[in-house]
Amino acid sequence: MTFIDTHCHLEICKDLPGLIERAKESGVNVILSAGTDVETNRKALEFARKYDCVRACLGVYPVDGLKMSDGELDKEIDFIRWNKVRVAGVGEVGLDLKHGDDLEKQIDIFSKFIELAKKLDKPLIVHSRQAEKEAVDVLEKSGAEKVVMHCFCGDLDLIDRIVENGWSFSVPAKVVFDEQFQELVGRVDIDRLLCETDSPFLHYVKGERDNEPKNVVESYKKIAEIKGMKLEEVEGAVEDNFRRLFGKI
Repeated sequence: MTFIDTHCHLEICKDLPGLIERAKESGVNVILSAGTDVETNRKALEFARKYDCVRACLGVYPVDGLKMSDGELDKEIDFIRWNKVRVAGVGEVGLDLKHGDDLEKQIDIFSKFIELAKKLDKPLIVHSRQAEKEAVDVLEKSGAEKVVMHCFCGDLDLIDRIVENGWSFSVPAKVVFDEQFQELVGRVDIDRLLCETDSPFLHYVKGERDNEPKNVVESYKKIAEIKGMKLEEVEGAVEDNFRRLFGKI
């Protein structure tokens, strides 16, 4: 079986060579490392060159985007465009009203990345912390199609809107104990689900730190339990979902 970690941050994980080896030993053969700013975007590309299982997603985290001038932001968007062949997806981008302010500027930045993803025909990896409705509104208004809602914590009506729009959710390994993610998995058809770790964050053991991609298998296991499916059935479905969005494995 091939397990896929659709979202992590390898640049802040410990023991990267060991982490990659442990992932492969666990059957995790595809890892998407998401950039969040100028430095981490280049790190993601570096890791994708170095490790055959790693793919780069490039973007600007909403809080980081607020710190950039328009010129700096446009320059980074151009960088992503120039590297489109090496980019699996556009993200992590979106809105954040927990740690960020100036919603109007955030929406302007987010909209630029939505248009970039559409032009490049790449999936958009969306962060929407405490701004779930606002993010869905912007995505709908823009006509976005290839969308992955990363660690989505919105209300049930927003989940239904996302499904109606044909977008997908990436479910973190903390679904093992997190009732909100469990409810999401129970509500959404398997053909709209992907799996992630958000490493080194969101460990599947409450209170533990230093999460890593090998633990994405726990997300698959919990989805199988909730859905009443076999693990290999969930693996096959998630792989199909990933191929539909990102192309070949």
